[in-house]
Amino acid sequence: MIRVVVVDDEELVRTGFRLILQAAGDIEVVATPTGAQAVREISLLKPDLVLLDIRMPDVDGLTILRQLQGLTPPPVVAMLTTFDSDEYIAMALRSGAAGFILKDTGPEQLAQMVRTLVSGGVVLSPKVTRTVVDGYLGSGAGSQASEQVGRLTERERVVLVLIAEGLSNTDIGARIHVSVGTVKDHVSAILTKLRVGSRVQAALVAQRAGLLDAGGDSR
Repeated sequence: MIRVVVVDDEELVRTGFRLILQAAGDIEVVATPTGAQAVREISLLKPDLVLLDIRMPDVDGLTILRQLQGLTPPPVVAMLTTFDSDEYIAMALRSGAAGFILKDTGPEQLAQMVRTLVSGGVVLSPKVTRTVVDGYLGSGAGSQASEQVGRLTERERVVLVLIAEGLSNTDIGARIHVSVGTVKDHVSAILTKLRVGSRVQAALVAQRAGLLDAGGDSR
């Protein structure tokens, strides 16, 4: 079972996410705290994934995210938001969030996003906007991202596209018919060449460089 904690200030949201995720069969929502209770419960329960509201009145979601990054080991965290252009999203991604999910995401898609996050994949809502990507990468993001991607080999570009699509190392290996160890080597090289520190940062570079629009050759 995948163990999830949902942190939100609205009881309706917490209850809705619990019902949706537990209906999937392989996901258990082990707690639904408000912001003020979140860090303590998460440190005790050690869930596989935390779904964290990015804006709450009692404790800011970014503050909780930074506190969670101090746990050993830190949990995988995805931010919940009602807006695809939320100004906090870029800061959350810089602070270690594995992605973000819109609260109106469909039930089947939501469960699959949870599975992707826990398996090491990246989740960015399909409604990720240019505002969000530019806010994360900064001004001149398009040309900078293209320059970064230009450092990659053809196979590394394929792997980068698959990372941006949310695939885990195991899924990437199956897609391009190589071992997980080889995928890890490719991912390490990609992060080094792009000069980024995480898969989600690499995925945003791929987004801004237009690789997802162009697609990748995953043969």
